[in-house]
Amino acid sequence: MPTVAPLDLDGHCVAVAWLADVPHFALADGVVHRLDHGHKSTALHDGLLAAAHDRAAGRLVTGGEDGRVMALGPGGEAQCLAEAGRKWIGQVAAGPQGAVAYATGRLAHVRLADGTTRSFEHARTVEGLAFAPKGLRLAVARYNGATLHFPAAQGRPVELEWAGAHTGVTFSPDGRFLVTTMQENALHGWALADGRHMRMTGYPAKVKSLSWSAKGRWLASSGAPAAIVWPFQGKDGPMGKAPLELGTRGDAMVTAVACHPGEDVVAIGYADGMVLAARIADAKEVLLRRPGAAAVTALAWDDAGRRLAFGTETGPCGVVDIAG
Repeated sequence: MPTVAPLDLDGHCVAVAWLADVPHFALADGVVHRLDHGHKSTALHDGLLAAAHDRAAGRLVTGGEDGRVMALGPGGEAQCLAEAGRKWIGQVAAGPQGAVAYATGRLAHVRLADGTTRSFEHARTVEGLAFAPKGLRLAVARYNGATLHFPAAQGRPVELEWAGAHTGVTFSPDGRFLVTTMQENALHGWALADGRHMRMTGYPAKVKSLSWSAKGRWLASSGAPAAIVWPFQGKDGPMGKAPLELGTRGDAMVTAVACHPGEDVVAIGYADGMVLAARIADAKEVLLRRPGAAAVTALAWDDAGRRLAFGTETGPCGVVDIAG
């Protein structure tokens, strides 16, 4: 039976991540907590808005209301990567070779490992950032579509158009597809080889959490009373195919999803605090955490796939050991 090690914090958990096999919990007040032979914490911001796990560098990259971009290492050491004065850093992303992206209003900035920074201006506010899995390529979610930039080259950006407000963005692990969350209750995608559109609709609420399966064959999403899992095995992605619905409940919406690092299994967090694990192949479910008082806002597996860290809207966090 799975066992839960609780960590009772006070505040909204923006993100969770594992650094050097230690769970870290980033709260909106700007403090990052970790369970490393006891409860420890590091204050990074006066108000934290965004966080991204930089797996390659083994650090957590964060942006805040104080206009700073910070990097937190596994031992609690903090480094300021960039400062934007009084502008809020609402989006961050971690890329290859130590590259970091962050947004201030209509500008997307890419800071390379040597400290060199390139900035790209857009007509409207930058709403989401993501690096491609290979090569230095940055996707920006914006109003009416997405833009692909190549920070190491001088070429023109690639514009991907689709009417509406795009609020987040992700590349498939193989780099073949780009998918955005939208202000309306939908996802939109493009096959990057030829620009074909992929429309994923039918959600009763906005999609705020996305996670790719280990081999990129599935994309799990929140925004419904089940985890909606789209198939991406073929060249057309999910077009013409129905999604799977895992962990269906009649009384609670899915608010967070996280695919297992090795198996086709999805961890599913709900608005009432419950956490389930569901297997994609046969929809078999395992209860990992009973309902609590607050919605699950963040989920992250450790590298071995044996422990799951979770955070919630009002502070209760913890780690589930699925082996018990």
